[in-house]
Formats: sequence, C-alpha cells, structure tokens
Amino acid sequence: MTDQRNGGDLVVETLEALGAKTVFGIPGQHALGLFDAMGRGNLHFVSSRVENNSAFAADGYSRATGEVGVLFLSTGPGALTSLAGLQEAYATGVPMVVVASQIPLEGLGARRKGMLHQLDDQKASAANVTKSQRLIQHASGIPSAIQDAWTEAISSPQGPVWIEIPQNVLLDPIMVPPVEDALAEAADNPPRVELIREAVKWLSTAERPAIIAGGGTRRGRAEKSLLSIAEKLRAPVICTPGGNGAFPWTHELSLQSWIEDRYMTDVLEDADVLIVIGSSLGEVTSNYFTFEPRGRIIQIDAEPRVLESNRPGLGIRADAGQALAALDEALAPTAAAPDWHGTTPEDLVKESLAKVTARLEAQDLGKELKFMADIREAVPADMQTFWDMTISAYWGWSCWDSREGQFHSAQGAGGLGYGFPAAIGGAVGLETVGKPGRVLAVSGDGSSMYSISELATAKQHNIPVTWLIVDDGGYGILREYMVGAFGKATATELSRPDFVKLAEAFGVPARRVAPENVGDALREGFAADGPNVVVVETLLKMFGPTHLGD
Repeated sequence: MTDQRNGGDLVVETLEALGAKTVFGIPGQHALGLFDAMGRGNLHFVSSRVENNSAFAADGYSRATGEVGVLFLSTGPGALTSLAGLQEAYATGVPMVVVASQIPLEGLGARRKGMLHQLDDQKASAANVTKSQRLIQHASGIPSAIQDAWTEAISSPQGPVWIEIPQNVLLDPIMVPPVEDALAEAADNPPRVELIREAVKWLSTAERPAIIAGGGTRRGRAEKSLLSIAEKLRAPVICTPGGNGAFPWTHELSLQSWIEDRYMTDVLEDADVLIVIGSSLGEVTSNYFTFEPRGRIIQIDAEPRVLESNRPGLGIRADAGQALAALDEALAPTAAAPDWHGTTPEDLVKESLAKVTARLEAQDLGKELKFMADIREAVPADMQTFWDMTISAYWGWSCWDSREGQFHSAQGAGGLGYGFPAAIGGAVGLETVGKPGRVLAVSGDGSSMYSISELATAKQHNIPVTWLIVDDGGYGILREYMVGAFGKATATELSRPDFVKLAEAFGVPARRVAPENVGDALREGFAADGPNVVVVETLLKMFGPTHLGD
C-alpha cells in the first residue's frame, strides 16, 4: 500500500469535481490505474459484462437524468467493442465522456511492437461515433483535457467525447496536486437574430402552419416553448420517434407520433409553413422519403450538417431550447384564424387521428393494439421506458404516450441490444439523483441475446429493471420485411434459450405469460425488488406501410 497518487487519481478527481457520480465499464490491463484510483475516490462503478452494453448503460444513465454519462474502457478489443453503443449516443446526441486506456507511450506511433491490444491508431476507430478524440500524453494534461471534453459533450449538439490515456500515464507517480475544482459550462448556441426575424415574418402570414418536433426538442429542453408557439399559431404538432413526449399527447393540436402514416404525411405536405425542430427529416420522419412538402420549411437544429440535408428551407443553426425561446418571445399570437381549406386545425387533428385509427382497425391488428394498450396501462405515468429495435418498439414509436415519463429507443443508430443495458443505466441514474429507479425495458428474443449477459449486472447491483422479452422465434421485423418483399424469409429464424430458466439461472425472478396477461405480469414486476423478467411468446405484426402506395 502507498499514498502515492498516479494519473488515474487525476481522472477520478477531475470527474468528481465536474459532478460525475457513476461510471460504467469493464476493467482491463492497461486501465488498471483508473480502477486503482477509483478505490480511493467516491465514484460508483457499475461493471457490465460486455463493453457495448457499458456504452448503452452510460447512454441510458444520461438520458434518464440529463447528466453526463461516463464510460471507462480498456484498450483494443474493449475499446472497439463499445463502438456500436457509442454510435447510438452520437446519433441521438447523448452527452458522454469516454475514457479509454491505451498502450504505453513507447508503443504509440508507426512501430508495431507487438504490445497487447495494440492498434495502429485507436482513437481513429472512434472518429465516426464521437464528437472528438483526444490522446493525453502526460499526467499534468489530464484535468484540463477531461474538463474540455465534458464541456464539449454538454455543448449542443451534444454527444460522446473520446479521451485515451496510455497505461504508464495512468500508473506512474505524479507531482500534480489533487484536483480541487473543475468547471464545464455548455457553449452558447443561440439563433441568429435576423433568422428569427425572418421566421416570424413567415409565420405571421401563414395560413396552415404545422410543426415537427424531433429529438433535438427534448435534448434542448424546449417543450415549454414548443407548447407556447403551437398554441400561439394554433399549429398541429407531430413528434418523431426521438421527439416522442416533447408535446402533450392529448393536446387538441397533437398529431401524436403517427409520422409513418400517409394521412399525417398529407397534413405536413399541405402546411404552407412547416417548422422542423431537431430533425433531419430523415427516413422515418419523411415516411421513407416520400414526403413532398408544398410549403416553406423553417428548420432548427444544433448540428449544422443536418440543416437542409434533405429539404431546402430557412436553416437556423442553434440549440433548440434557445431557438424556440427566442422565437416564442418574438412571435405574437396569430391574429387571423388558421384555415386548413375550411377546417380548423383542431378539427383537422381530430379527423387525421380518426383516419389513422380507422386504417389500423381495418388491418386485423386487434391483438397488437390491445398488447400495446395493456403495456401502457400497466406502466405508471411517470415511469421511464427503454425500447430495443423490435416490433413492439416500432409500434411504440407511433402509439406510445409517454405521459410524465420518458420514452427512450435506439432509433438514432438502430442497433440491436440497446433496451436492457440502457434501462440498467437509467435505473442506476434515477436512484443516484434520488428518484424512484424502477424502469421498463422492452426487447425481442433476437435483440435480447445481445445483452442477456447483463442479467448478471442487474443481479449483482440489484437494479430495479423489469425486462419484457417478446419472443416470436426470430428477427420478427426482418421476417416480415422479407416475406413482404420476396414471399419468404431467409436466416431470420432463431434457436433461443428458455428465457425464464436462463434468467432464474442468474438469480433473477422470471415468468412466462400469455399476451393477454402482460399487464398484470408487469404490475407484479414493478412492485417487486431488484430485477425481474417477463416473457411473452407471441407473434406481433406491424401495421401496413403507407409509403409503398396502393
């Protein structure tokens, strides 16, 4: 034992000074200095079983709490295994600080010394899935680099930032004094005044204004301004999957989230001024690029590469919260009543939602509609939910009323395995900030196998996650796509374990129920302590696509 501090202590001290409370990850040989230092600090460490799931957990922690997720990674294979999880965080704008270890300094550069885990350029591997990458080569640079990374992570557009520190920099004794304080403030990202003025000019003469609220609306905490603007304009509002929850579901101007339905596409196409907030008008939002707007578009996004990436318009590069606050302040309530060809916007919303309902009811989807309704009824209004890439989640994108809770899904990058580890991170985060930690994770049998090992994590830390696994015997959505396109499915059927017995082998309570009993099973799970699993064996169908035409 020694009182000598090392570079790892500087990492831990700086993170604590910045407000970090929890770290996710897996120990590794080159990262031992980090973990040794954590033993002298106050960070709570949650050890996952696969690095990709650690990244998902840090993502879920951040989404649930609004705080920065922190991830510790080992070198080479450990670092690389995290990249798919980081892609989701990057695509969705989740603030994270990633600290990866690196081989000793003497092994860096062009030489191939044959060191364990050696890569030609490890940080280059993260370039596609993080905002920036830093290599720290001396201990005295650690506090400033982490402070800068934290600042960048929380500055809009938010996202993960990558730092890597060589093994010897983490382990060698240091002369740097303990970190006493660290300050990170998000960079200001306001809208340009002349652009807000022009947007107000367009909106003041609009007869049929409408709004698309994307994920940037939630990340910018712009919900209050959005509601005010919508009511001033009497503009119908539709939320994208990422924006789900940004606008009250039952509001008389709410088109909810049925953005993949042609009836909604028709409404948006007919708007003479369309405000798009925090969305690229990408594949799903544009109803698979069939959206052909006839009016003008005002597009607000913190990421300049998003602006006009799919449609020309008045691009306003700004944080959504700042932009909508400025727009709300400058915008007077509409003097002339909006006119949707003789229909009020409130009646238009009612009629459009009724048309969507009628379309669904004509498709023999009673089981699916009841299944989703039963889940919604069982989930407490303020509970946060985490959804994997599975048919239930695709339904959730359109039909889930998040109420006072939050809806989180992997729709940013679309990778499998997100739901359960993200829920673990979310539950840990909520308990860390003093809130009830119970959350719901929803996966399919295919996606659940990506993260099944995290049952051990949930058990070890007694994390209050209820995991709903909808088992349809394969990759259900791919099966449906292939049958629709080719008349048969290939390589979609899966051999899978008995999920109930497998969960019980980890010491996690589990039960199998029929679809009609899912609500009662979930309520029992929510009332229990620690993790539990509910398995439903059923084949759910998707509602028919409307972008393919008749």
